[in-house]
Amino acid sequence: MTTRARCEPRTLLTVPIECDRVNDQPEYLSILSPKDKPWDRHRGEADDVREVYAGSPIRRHNRYAERVTNCSQILEFARDPPKKNTPSKLKLKNAWFCRVRHCPVCQWRRSLCWQAKVYQALPRLVKDFPNTRFLFMTLTIRNCKVTELRTTLDLMRKAWERLTKLRCWPGMGWVRSVEITRGKDGSAHPHYHCLLMVRPMYFQSGYLHQREWSLLWQQCLRIDYAPVVDIRVVVPDHKPDRRKTPGPCDIWGAVVEILKYSVKPSDMVKDHKWFLTLVDQVWKTKAVVIGGVFKRYLREREQEDLMSEPGEETPISEAERLFFGWKQEVRKYRRV
Repeated sequence: MTTRARCEPRTLLTVPIECDRVNDQPEYLSILSPKDKPWDRHRGEADDVREVYAGSPIRRHNRYAERVTNCSQILEFARDPPKKNTPSKLKLKNAWFCRVRHCPVCQWRRSLCWQAKVYQALPRLVKDFPNTRFLFMTLTIRNCKVTELRTTLDLMRKAWERLTKLRCWPGMGWVRSVEITRGKDGSAHPHYHCLLMVRPMYFQSGYLHQREWSLLWQQCLRIDYAPVVDIRVVVPDHKPDRRKTPGPCDIWGAVVEILKYSVKPSDMVKDHKWFLTLVDQVWKTKAVVIGGVFKRYLREREQEDLMSEPGEETPISEAERLFFGWKQEVRKYRRV
């Protein structure tokens, strides 16, 4: 009963759409605020994924389709009064999100929510642990049939637990996420992305080469082949730079890579049967896990604030309210 109530669309969705025009052209969100262009792309992808859910004979998938249909149909933004030589910025204030795990909009907002948590936690963590270092680690396993994905994920989870209990394990804290991609042959390729916090002396004592990491991961997986493992040292720059695209060797680039989508939207619509099988296989499994000292700074179980983005400032109380409605025929958000 509680879940049903949480999924009911708010009255915000009943706002009538009346097209405001500037120079006889519709005022679109992507034109008014170029940084918010991703809304159009992700909501368009959500329409495509909804069709996949709607075409399934399984009732639970059909309910997902209904929720994705109503997701983020109306967006309320706050806009501060313009200042001299400073363009006004929009800040999301209200929207209804379906919270379906593989809704492209909610997957994107969930990623930004986690990034905002890390953005807030990193300065405090580094202050408490000065000179700490970070590693960006990718752990893989051979592709499996999508029908065997849950078994493979369980194998990886148990292997990770064994890995973190080894005496040579250097991690003081970590954030770990799972990404699943589709192989050309229709198989599933699950792999872990991890941000690993290590002591400053790690590179002088107890340093593990990439080959050693591969052997340890093989040992913990209890398999008879050497899995691919990638380890990179990240640069200790603790604030995102929006002027450039972050790379995996930049700490903020590592955070973005780790906390991005768990399944590519393009893989969701490429093979409908594959995607719907994946949905059932990953049901009630965790996409992001935190451990070690990170637990003091990141709360894994708190309610996700899908409104938040890393580095955003809170608008002033006199901010103007703007509403945008999704127009499916043009796949854009237009002023209400």
